[in-house]
Amino acid sequence: MTITQWLIFILIIQVIHGLGTWKLYVKAGRQAWEAFIPVYNSVILMKIINRAWWWTILLFVPIVNLIMLPVVWVETARSFGKNTYQDTFLAVISLGFYNFYLNYVADVTYIENRDLHPKSNSGDWVSSILFAIVAATIVHTYFIQPFTIPSSSLEKSLLVGDFLFVSKFHYGARIPMTTVGAPMVHDTIPVIKSKSYLFDDRFDKRKTSWKNKLQIPYLRLPGFEDIERNDIVVFNQPADTLLNMNIFTPDRNYYKPIDKKTNLVKRCVGIPGDSLEVRNGYVYINGKKNELPDRAKLQFSYDIEFKGNISSNEQVYAILKRYDITDGIGFDSRSETYYVQATEEAASKAKNHPNIAKLTRRKTDKGVDGNLFPRDAQYPWNYDNFGPLYIPKEGVTVDLNIEVLPLYKRLISEYEGNDLKTNGNQILINGKPSTSYTFKQNYYWMMGDNRHNSVDARAWGFVPFDHVVGKPVFIWMSWDGLKNPRWERWFTTVGGSGKATSYFIPFLVLLFGGLGFNKLRKRRKANS
Repeated sequence: MTITQWLIFILIIQVIHGLGTWKLYVKAGRQAWEAFIPVYNSVILMKIINRAWWWTILLFVPIVNLIMLPVVWVETARSFGKNTYQDTFLAVISLGFYNFYLNYVADVTYIENRDLHPKSNSGDWVSSILFAIVAATIVHTYFIQPFTIPSSSLEKSLLVGDFLFVSKFHYGARIPMTTVGAPMVHDTIPVIKSKSYLFDDRFDKRKTSWKNKLQIPYLRLPGFEDIERNDIVVFNQPADTLLNMNIFTPDRNYYKPIDKKTNLVKRCVGIPGDSLEVRNGYVYINGKKNELPDRAKLQFSYDIEFKGNISSNEQVYAILKRYDITDGIGFDSRSETYYVQATEEAASKAKNHPNIAKLTRRKTDKGVDGNLFPRDAQYPWNYDNFGPLYIPKEGVTVDLNIEVLPLYKRLISEYEGNDLKTNGNQILINGKPSTSYTFKQNYYWMMGDNRHNSVDARAWGFVPFDHVVGKPVFIWMSWDGLKNPRWERWFTTVGGSGKATSYFIPFLVLLFGGLGFNKLRKRRKANS
């Protein structure tokens, strides 16, 4: 829905609210017209039901308002003496239209100074749980979101089994675009494995677009820093509009809203305005080799041949573990050799082991990989040798022709909402012949440090800023295969230089010290 459509929808809701409550406003000592004025009517309603004015804000926060609206419907009924379980059920099940009954049919009296405390233990529990969910949803959506590292794309910097806190406010919290969904879950509800949100994912072939039901246009709160080169970033995977995110075909048989696409974490190696190229697995920005932070360790694929009495996988793993080579170990039955993911430093040391006959890095000469961006024969690119290409910057105009169009076609049409067609060598944008295009937002180039074991921008291209979720800032827990805790990684920062320092012990000291102090304070208070 567009902003205009949303304004019309909100106006209709305000009229319905006014028609269903104006008599109740009058019985509460207010004026009838106050029930019809958008936002103001909510502030007055909070006064009527004896709740804080800031509840009004919660009514306009996506997802949170799905919890708050039923609460307000029930509180309104209780403010006019309707306190039974039946009243509560009818207020919720009727989606608030129970107010029409109270307004026009029931003979109700306003209770000005009603008791706001629940009448039972169950009511107390329900109230506590609801507001705990509200508070957690606000924190999860606008401040900090927990995140788990699922793959070895950033191995050595972030490990499989790391549990992160991702800051939403560094780059600016994104307002949820999907308005009707379950709180604090992503695209699927756990256990029942059902879609967690309401969205019409059918393709409109007549309009060649996706139906956009109950979606808020993209909005983002101001952040206090921009994405910098080499930042680790969590974002929604752009290619998740495909039928299968691991098969990069142009089929549009499946759709997810932007904020419900799969969350990924990669390193931003290219920022808006950069010219980027990958040479032999290394990134070059504007012609210069990109220098990574000291904590970042690039990994590549290596083939290993063993010699001597090496007869089991356990022996192979034991040898490689000495050099901190633990990722991507496998056996190629065709060549009867092992392969691993390793840093150049680790590979150089491992070569000297008496049972390693040969250790060779896999390299791919220039040539077309049909499964990589932009999937066009005129771009002979692969994972090791890619580019050069320009990363679009908001407000910058680029020249367009048939040769360069494959790089920016998806950006212009899908990410920026234009109708793009070609007629021979002519490019038509929104029906008009175009030889240039000015980008509406910033784009980024996200890659994994594990260069041969990372599905990243080389597969699906640029990441729009409206797909950015946040910045990982803290590792609060880490497990090796969910079996053994990595204590040295608990309560460590994601950024910074030098070896990461664990703040787990200081945290425990503060936690138990605070609990002990609080217990002592209560004991002294009881004895006084």
